[in-house]
Amino acid sequence: MGKAVRSKNAAQGARKKSSGKTAGPHRDGGSGEASTEERIKEAARKLFTQKGFAATRTRDIAEEAGLNLALLNYYFRSKQKLFDLIMMENFRQFITGLSVNFLDDKLTMDQRVEKMVTAYIDFLTQFPDLPLFILNEIKGNPSKLATKIREELAPARSHLFQQLKAAHQAGRIGLNPFHFITNLVGLTVFPFAARPLLQRVNNVSDEEFTAYMQERKRLVPMWIKMMLAAPAEARP
Repeated sequence: MGKAVRSKNAAQGARKKSSGKTAGPHRDGGSGEASTEERIKEAARKLFTQKGFAATRTRDIAEEAGLNLALLNYYFRSKQKLFDLIMMENFRQFITGLSVNFLDDKLTMDQRVEKMVTAYIDFLTQFPDLPLFILNEIKGNPSKLATKIREELAPARSHLFQQLKAAHQAGRIGLNPFHFITNLVGLTVFPFAARPLLQRVNNVSDEEFTAYMQERKRLVPMWIKMMLAAPAEARP
C-alpha cells in the first residue's frame, strides 16, 4: 500500500509541476485542455511523423506536449509502447478506410485498385514509420496483427475476395485473389519499408522519393490491371 500511495503522490506532484506550463496549441477550443494522455499522443504522433522513431526522444515528446518527463513516463512507460499504440491507431484508421473501397459495388475493379493504391501511398507518405511498426509486429507477434486486420476488415475483405474468386474461376481475370492482394500490398508498401536502402543505393533524395511515390499512384494500378488481364493459370 505504501508504494501505491507514493506512486500516486508522485504522479500528483508531476501534474502540479506541469500545470504551470502553457499548453498553447494543445487547448481544445475553449472547453478546457485536452486530456493529458491525448496531448502526449498528439505530440508523439507529430514528432514520430516528422523525425522518425529513432530520432525522437521521450524528452522531446514531453516538451512538445507541454509536460514534464515524469508525467509522460507515468502515462506511458516507454517510447516503444507509445509508438506501438499510435501506430496501431493509425493502422486501424487506415484499414477501416480501405473497407469503404472494398464494399463499394458502384466502383469497377479498376477504380477500386486506383483508390486503394492512392490510399496506401497517401497514408504511408503521412506516416512513414508505419511499415517499420508492421514489420516488427509481423516478426514479434503476427497473430496479434492478423487478429486486428481480421477484426477491422473481415466483412469487406470477404466481400472483395468472393468477387475476385468468382471472377477468377469464371476465367474473367487471370490473377488468384491471394496474388492480387499480395501484389497490391507489395507494390505499394515495400518501397516505404525499404526506403532507406532504396534511397542510398539509387542516390535518391527525400524530394525525389516522394515524387516517385506519387508517380506510382498511376503506375501501380496500370501494372495490376495488366496482371488481372493476363490469361488464367492452367487448372488440372
